[in-house]
Amino acid sequence: MEEQPNITATVPFFMVSDMEAALRFYVDGLGFVLIHSWTPRGTIEWCALKRDNGALMLQELRKDMPHHVLHGGKWGLGVSVCFVCNDALAIYREATGRGLPVAEPFVGNNMWVVAFTDPDGYRIEFESATDVPEETKYTDWSKQNH
Repeated sequence: MEEQPNITATVPFFMVSDMEAALRFYVDGLGFVLIHSWTPRGTIEWCALKRDNGALMLQELRKDMPHHVLHGGKWGLGVSVCFVCNDALAIYREATGRGLPVAEPFVGNNMWVVAFTDPDGYRIEFESATDVPEETKYTDWSKQNH
């Protein structure tokens, strides 16, 4: 009998400074769905979000929690999470359609890279395989293909 894997998922867990702003970014902007939440004082202080097979957990820093050193005032400085997907450019079109600011997509390592920065400085990337030449920018590619 084949042994089943013990680890079934990796879920990034981000400390956030403002849960409402984080939920606007992830749910309203990027299309994640709130699947679990903890509301001990009447507002969401922790939650789990999911979109397709990708997941995140968020925890709002409370005044009674131990303080951590913030790099440049942002929790997420230097932290990136990459969601590998079938069509990163679809995420780009959805998010820009919702008014979410985004860096211009480009091709890196044979993948379209669509990168966002959340309100706490975490870099959230959506990437999908492509045969478009390296370092191609979306606007240049779009002009040639549409």
